[in-house]
Amino acid sequence: MQITLEALRAIVGPAHVLTGDDVYSRRVDWMTGAPCQAGAIVRPADTEQLSKVMRACYELQQPVVTHGGLTGLVHGAEASPDELVISLERMTAIEEIDHVGGTLTVQAGAPLQRVQDAARGVGLQFPLDLGARGSCTIGGNIATNAGGVRVIRYGMMRQQVLGLEAVMADGRVVSSMNHMLKNNAGFDLKQLFIGSEGTLGIVTRAVLRLQPPTPSEQTAMVACPSFEALTGLLSQMGKALGGSLGAFEVMWQNHYRLLTETLGRHNPPIATEHPFYVIIESLGSDAERNATQFREALESALAQELIVDAVIAQSSTQRDGLWAIREDIEGLIQGLAPLFTFDVSLPIAEMQRYTDKLEAQLTQRWPDARLVVFGHLGDGNLHISVSAGSAEVSVRREVEAMVYQPLATLGGSISAEHGIGLEKRPWLSTCRSAAEMELMQTLKHALDPHRLLNRGKILR
Repeated sequence: MQITLEALRAIVGPAHVLTGDDVYSRRVDWMTGAPCQAGAIVRPADTEQLSKVMRACYELQQPVVTHGGLTGLVHGAEASPDELVISLERMTAIEEIDHVGGTLTVQAGAPLQRVQDAARGVGLQFPLDLGARGSCTIGGNIATNAGGVRVIRYGMMRQQVLGLEAVMADGRVVSSMNHMLKNNAGFDLKQLFIGSEGTLGIVTRAVLRLQPPTPSEQTAMVACPSFEALTGLLSQMGKALGGSLGAFEVMWQNHYRLLTETLGRHNPPIATEHPFYVIIESLGSDAERNATQFREALESALAQELIVDAVIAQSSTQRDGLWAIREDIEGLIQGLAPLFTFDVSLPIAEMQRYTDKLEAQLTQRWPDARLVVFGHLGDGNLHISVSAGSAEVSVRREVEAMVYQPLATLGGSISAEHGIGLEKRPWLSTCRSAAEMELMQTLKHALDPHRLLNRGKILR
């Protein structure tokens, strides 16, 4: 590294500069268990300390990689021995909750679940939700523009951020801690950092938008007889439930059957013979009214033959059991290892043709290959898991071509919500034009001329 450990210890304190086994023992990829290879990990306590660290790094052209909850899936947290990791694990304070204005001000290292709990404590909610809620951090959610299971109602992380603060590559602090819904005074600078994966600046604090509570949760799992029925169901539930539709999560039969019948990790609430399964959730404030509306919507779908079977959760335990099937990533790893995972988006109408063609290509190339599909169908987002019998890089590249290349003609994206990192960088031009790529490079050069922040991530 270019910077000395003594200089770092003078800024953050001796106990907060980690080296040796304290670095190597950290896992930067929870799926592969890859250890951190950075020269050191520095843990600032606040924005001021981080600013001083970055100022020193800028003077010596020391590259850095930012760490949040380390739940990413695109190798965005990887660091080499000549790089310094900046961990925000000490920056977890919830600074202020404005229950009148509906905002929460928080440091970037705070876990998502802690923010959810804090909002609930004042009778509001922070609606972003995903399986890694206990580990992922607000800064990481912002850096990757996280999605999750309620995008269909509340939007991505971008829609939840009113203001933020970031430390630039040269140590300057850009504080745009806006608390207002409306602010058109010049450029909306926070958008530079949301979804930029730490390549333009390090997010340190944020003002988040809270929402009214939805104490009434109606949850069901249904089975659909065809893809046409599935898309018809999405349209019908959107009309019948209106703004209360909170989730529409689909599992292809290959996902549902693997985790219930094949591996036996969950008792199947519905028989495994159907091609598609959906978790539908309605969120509201009037339990009796919402329950009636939800039941009538399902009865209408059944009468229209959009669904052939259904089970409605009668308790939070039953609800958690339904969601556990959808969120059982450990089960996918167990059943498909070695596996490759993908996060793509494409027009809903093209999804069945796309997945059918992909499965045919995979099995033609590797007869024992397996494909598992699930995702946020209402958002146009599919999560694809592929087992080709080998974890070799050459095999990975072949599978990537099969997954990504068709998206170019379909107007899809190689990343719906997980980001680009290192893993998807070679394929970015599949869904971004030359002009867009050039503009990204221009922004990177303007804000980080020495390429110190998460170098090599997103852009070469």
